[in-house]
Amino acid sequence: MRRRDLVAAGVVSAIDWSISPPRAWPQSDDVLELGVVSDAVRLRLSRLMEEYSVPGASLVLFRRGTTMQNSLGRRDRSRPRAPVDQDTVFEAASMSKPVFAYAVMKLCERGELNLDTPLTRYTPKRFLDGDARLDVITARHALSHTTGFQNWRSDDEPLSIHFAPGERFEYSGEGYSYLQSVLTEITGMPIEEYMQANLFVPFGMTSSGYVWRELFERNAAMPHDREGFPMVKKKPTPADAARYASAGDLHTTAMDYARFVIEVIDPKPRDQFRLGTESLSEMLRPQVAVGDEYGTEWALGWRIPRRGIIAHGGDNVGFHCWAVASVVSKSGFVIMTNGERGGEMLLPLLADENLNRLL
Repeated sequence: MRRRDLVAAGVVSAIDWSISPPRAWPQSDDVLELGVVSDAVRLRLSRLMEEYSVPGASLVLFRRGTTMQNSLGRRDRSRPRAPVDQDTVFEAASMSKPVFAYAVMKLCERGELNLDTPLTRYTPKRFLDGDARLDVITARHALSHTTGFQNWRSDDEPLSIHFAPGERFEYSGEGYSYLQSVLTEITGMPIEEYMQANLFVPFGMTSSGYVWRELFERNAAMPHDREGFPMVKKKPTPADAARYASAGDLHTTAMDYARFVIEVIDPKPRDQFRLGTESLSEMLRPQVAVGDEYGTEWALGWRIPRRGIIAHGGDNVGFHCWAVASVVSKSGFVIMTNGERGGEMLLPLLADENLNRLL
């Protein structure tokens, strides 16, 4: 069954990222200030959810290791006793990409992969036949969306390389899928097994994964249509994960994802699983200009709406989410929703003055 395209750039293009940096507050005031911001944003979010017919949302705010979570609404509108809570699992959609990018960077740090070595040198399997430019594509190209591949192939648009790799930015889930196939070839492990052992478990992301399991059956949010009525929830299989995990099949909670973002902007010391300073700096270094009117750049896995800020959105049918963080102030937020109008709803929320006080 063909997957609907995953869209990452639609929502953020309307946000005014030129907003002046907010005042800093003393570290001792983090809990108090987070509480003030949390109360204001929760009120705004509850009103927006009603206006846009979004049944449920989970929002985590964080600053210098302090976190605060807001859970609102229901994970399944057809079940009155199914509230969204800290354990509710959402589809992260394209927010899967930064998580996978981190794992790739660690593989590079270990010397098992090189960012600038053509991927065809790591596998005898060809992702695309009949185009010698495949032999130029690297992990750096895939992570920065400069492979030349389209977003997703279809019957009407077979997979092809549309421009010389590295020439310019073109958002591509296919590029991530290609790099994922190389990672599993190098490690000899399915993507679920590898990510559990090398990122999810070490980072405390115990409610995260790609393949449907009993925990998801208990805690998963259901997708809802534009009127707020439940839709059928897809339950990803190992075959789905083998194709889509890195680009858009991550299932996770808002708090699990916040744990990941905190490891990026306020990292613990380098170890077997965590990146060192040099690798993190390279991951967050802008690689290519997106070419939009806002001056957006793209790093390795992350959107850079302005220097010092990292962001990524995610859009699957019935699920829309965002993560935005400041590397400088070590703060940010993750929000996940389970309504088809969630993407529209997040526009005014992302521009909210109170929420932007964190950044």
